[in-house]
Amino acid sequence: MDCAKVEIGDNVFIGPNATISTAGHPLDYKKRNQGLEYAYKIKIGNNVWIGANVVINPGVKIGDNTVIGSGSVVTKDIKENSLAFGNPCRVYREI
Repeated sequence: MDCAKVEIGDNVFIGPNATISTAGHPLDYKKRNQGLEYAYKIKIGNNVWIGANVVINPGVKIGDNTVIGSGSVVTKDIKENSLAFGNPCRVYREI
C-alpha cells in the first residue's frame, strides 16, 4: 500500500535508488499483525536536489531550494534553503 499523494515541485533532481514512501505501519505488533497500515502525503518543493540512495519517509515536507545529501533518511520536515544530510537527516546549514 502506497496510496497517499506525492507532490514534486519544478526543477527537482532525484538521484538513483532514492525511495519515496508514503506508506507505514504501527509500531505495536498487535495492530501491525492485524494488517493495519497508514499513508501520509509527501511534498517536495521547487529546486530540490535529492541525492542517491535517499529514503524519504511518510508525511515529510522538503522546502524549496534544498539539497538532501546521498544516503540520508528523511524522517522529519526539512525547511527551505537548507543543506541537510545524515541518518536521521538534519539541517547542517542554510544555502
